[in-house]
Amino acid sequence: MFNWDQLGVGIAIAGVAMAAFMAGIGSAMGIGIAGRSAAGVLSEKPERYGQLFLQVVLPGTQGFYGFVIAFIAMGTIKDFESVTFAKGLAIFAACLPIAFAGMLSAIHQGKTCAAGILMTAKRPEMAVKAGVLYAAMVEVYAVLGFLISLLILLKL
Repeated sequence: MFNWDQLGVGIAIAGVAMAAFMAGIGSAMGIGIAGRSAAGVLSEKPERYGQLFLQVVLPGTQGFYGFVIAFIAMGTIKDFESVTFAKGLAIFAACLPIAFAGMLSAIHQGKTCAAGILMTAKRPEMAVKAGVLYAAMVEVYAVLGFLISLLILLKL
């Protein structure tokens, strides 16, 4: 006879993995997109490194959000034998907001940062005003996904 509660642990761990991996993959892609633009600009204007650094690393925050949620979700498991099927599904569902919001916002933030980097090459005074601020607008949705995941996990 199959015990559904044994499946709960696997489902919970799948949610934990999704939170960490999807947000991390999005961050890696976002940093890669922004980094390529920055490398092109820096090949001609190396003095702009300081202005471009923040725009390159900004998409990396989503990976940290995913890691924190994965860490907290693992803490809710405490004892693998106490995770029922229902609790496993709840943990899995709690990890989904940061998994998807983190991945997609990091990729789009990388694209926004790349545009800001190209703008900074021509108008350095706009680096923070538009380059970083526009990218921060995308960050809001990663923060919202993080908060929803966190609030759900705190209620479990």
